[in-house]
Amino acid sequence: MDGFSDLSMFALVARHRNLAAAARDLGVTPPSISKRLAQLEKRLGVRLVNRTTRRVSLTPEGELYLTDGSRLLDELAELEQLVTRSSAEPTGLLRVNASFGFGRAHVAPAISRFIERFPSMKIQLHLTDRPVSLQEEGFDLGIRFGDVPEARINARLLLRNRRLVCASPGYVQRCGGPSVPHDLAQHACLVLRENESAYGTWHFSRGKKSETVKVEGPLSSNDGSAVLHWALEGRGIAVRSEWEIAGHLERGELVPLLDDWALPNADIHAIYLERHRLSAKLKTFMEFLGDDLREGSETRSARAT
Repeated sequence: MDGFSDLSMFALVARHRNLAAAARDLGVTPPSISKRLAQLEKRLGVRLVNRTTRRVSLTPEGELYLTDGSRLLDELAELEQLVTRSSAEPTGLLRVNASFGFGRAHVAPAISRFIERFPSMKIQLHLTDRPVSLQEEGFDLGIRFGDVPEARINARLLLRNRRLVCASPGYVQRCGGPSVPHDLAQHACLVLRENESAYGTWHFSRGKKSETVKVEGPLSSNDGSAVLHWALEGRGIAVRSEWEIAGHLERGELVPLLDDWALPNADIHAIYLERHRLSAKLKTFMEFLGDDLREGSETRSARAT
């Protein structure tokens, strides 16, 4: 193996701190990764990692090799990008992270259409129930909702998106609907437990006025699909993203409530860690995904009118 190939392999092992995970990414067996790592250490004449049954940790020499080696890999990637910038078709691998619900409904279908147009690309889509660190988990791109939390993270807006209060027509007929946010305290609310947000606390604003309501009800879940299912069954009032319930609103299966009040921003962003130029493959994918999501949103809006 050449030096850059070994360096790329070592960087992957260091990022995962796990030989099996690195092997899975490379499409090889863990023993083959262990053998290559041993050969690299023999060639360099130093131990780069300390191995346990589950994880590996870097030695001081390994930390130095990773730090300077990562810089060399970045410079090589920039050089290749400069040389191939005129190429019309992006190539290479992208690792993408998204949430289960949005990932299944929108990102996975968009990736299928992307690969059909750009067959030289490879995409690994990893769905999780909560946002993960791109750097620690080795992702090139993450799909996130709302405000981007970290200033050092680069972000590109893919689609405007609102959070809406909604319920089934049956629930509204049976229990009435809230006139102001604090009326929600008297209703059965379907509470989503996710991330580190305050459990059962809904924040509203209208102009310069804001209200915070502590809601509760007999049903709660850490899964948005379960909450939506209960809302459709008439079990209570929910807060869901516009992308998820647009079709149900259009068909009259859900009705919006408190229309004149706004909930916190739920815009959809692509976030990435590259500090300098965007690689051609990442730039092309983000542009394609944004166009695909906006086209789908416009189609739903046209059907609604």
